[in-house]
This record gives sequence, C-alpha cells and structure tokens, in this order.
Amino acid sequence: MIRSLLWSIPVLLAAPAMAQDTPPAQTILFIGNSFTFGAKSPVWKYRAASVNDLNHDGVGGVPALFRLFTREAGLNYAVSLETAGGKSLGWHYDNRRALFDRAWDHVVLQEFSTLDADAPGNPARTIADVRRLAGLLTARNPKVEISLTATWSRPDLTYVPGGQWSGQPITRMGVDLRHGIDKAAMANPAVDRVNPVGEAFNCAIAAGVADGNPYDGVAFNQIDLWSYDQYHASAAGYYLEALTLFGSITGRDPRGLGAHETAAEELGIAREDAVRLQRVAWATLQRLPCDHALAAGAEHR
Repeated sequence: MIRSLLWSIPVLLAAPAMAQDTPPAQTILFIGNSFTFGAKSPVWKYRAASVNDLNHDGVGGVPALFRLFTREAGLNYAVSLETAGGKSLGWHYDNRRALFDRAWDHVVLQEFSTLDADAPGNPARTIADVRRLAGLLTARNPKVEISLTATWSRPDLTYVPGGQWSGQPITRMGVDLRHGIDKAAMANPAVDRVNPVGEAFNCAIAAGVADGNPYDGVAFNQIDLWSYDQYHASAAGYYLEALTLFGSITGRDPRGLGAHETAAEELGIAREDAVRLQRVAWATLQRLPCDHALAAGAEHR
C-alpha cells in the first residue's frame, strides 16, 4: 500500500511569509531525462548555479524552477539533480547510482517519455526499475519521500502517422502514461505519490488555456506547451510541470506565486499566462473539473 494514498494530494495552503529563522533545508533529488532538465527551451540552463547538478553539466532545468518557487513561498530546499537525455530510470540505476547513493529527504523520479522505448506504454520495466531505485534510496533513509512523475502527451506520436498514439485524442497518451505510472506506484510500497504533470497538460487543453494541436498553428490567446519538435516542452510547458511538482511535493497552492512570479518574468512568460498556468496546476492537483482553472482563482488574486 502506498504510504500516502495514490489519489490523495496534500492540502494546498497559501504560503506564509518567510520566517526570520530559516529551518534546515530539506534535501530533494530529481532523477530524469530531458523532460526534467528542460531540453529545447531556455529552462535547460536556467539558474543552474542555484541547484546541484551531480553530473556537472551546468543544468538548471525544472529543478531550478522548483527551487525558485520554494524560495518565493518561504520554504527551504537544497535541490540536486541527476539527468541524462533519452534515458530510462533503469539506465540511471545501472550507470549513475554511485552519484546519488546517499540519504535524501525527497526524491522525484521521471521515466522515459513512453515508459518503455521498445514497448511504448508498457510499465513492466518501470515497475522493476522503480523497485531497484526505491530499495537503494530507502536503505539510506527509510523515511525518504519518493514520488513518480507522469509526463505529457507527445504531438509527434499523436498527429504524425505511424506514431504509437496516432489518430487518438492528444490527451490519450498522457492518460495511458498515468495509468502505467500508477501501476509502478502501486507495485512499490515505498512510493508516496504520483505527480500528475501529464494531467496538468491535459487540463490546460481542456480549459482552453493551451492549444492541443501545435501542428495546425496556435490559436489566439492560447499557449503552446511544446517546443519546436512537438516532443519536448516549451518554456511554458516546463513552467507548468514545475508548478505541478511544486504543489504536489510541498502541498502549497501554486496560485500563491502570483502574476509577478520571477521565473515567468525571466523566461518571457506573460503575466496573464503565468496566472492561468498556476490555476491549471491548482485545479489538477485538487482533481477539479478543468474549467475551474479559469473560473476559480479570481478570488485568490
């Protein structure tokens, strides 16, 4: 049984002001691939000096966004990452575990974008590899909080003929990935929660915040969540990923970051779009209908 019920999300609370005496930093490690380090976008090297890249590749990525959000919320996290493009969780265990074989308070695991590169959507390898990683991590700290990130649908596998999800709705791949990650979480009792990033992308589309088909152009007043390869995320897509992780891991309400949030300003995300993405992350985490992403939140400003 997962230590925190899989479908439960921490109560999202408004961030208090920074206390005068900052508590000891909680350590958090992100293990993943290009979807974690922010490939094909300015997020890749964003604020790299603010995080500890165990590979010394100068990556900031989504972990740097997460750290900035926590600082803005008055929280104290020491953020580390171990990433490699196009690699599975099993690859990280086999090739890089010496880098992260230590005690952590939190660990966020992000699998290959189709779960299994050879059998897209099949969670069997993920289940086995999460078990190996969880064993390593809990041996160092039995109380470590482990979460799995379920990622987004890829337009290149949906709209291009021959893709695994060709001809299906753009939201279908994200749903299938979530189901696979759920199976990996249920099979591994050390996993505390699933971070619903793919569902946040789907919610943004359903709410009309984001355009679901970047191949036919992006509609007026809608956000493109994907980069030019229609595979990786855009800066806005990674921003939504980081917002969802922030809310899922800390229990804080992403809407509390507000229109003047620093990362959005520095990455060139319009204030209105930053607020809409914050609302999408909040609605997703609360498991509310996606129209709440726009309808609710005005009272929070």
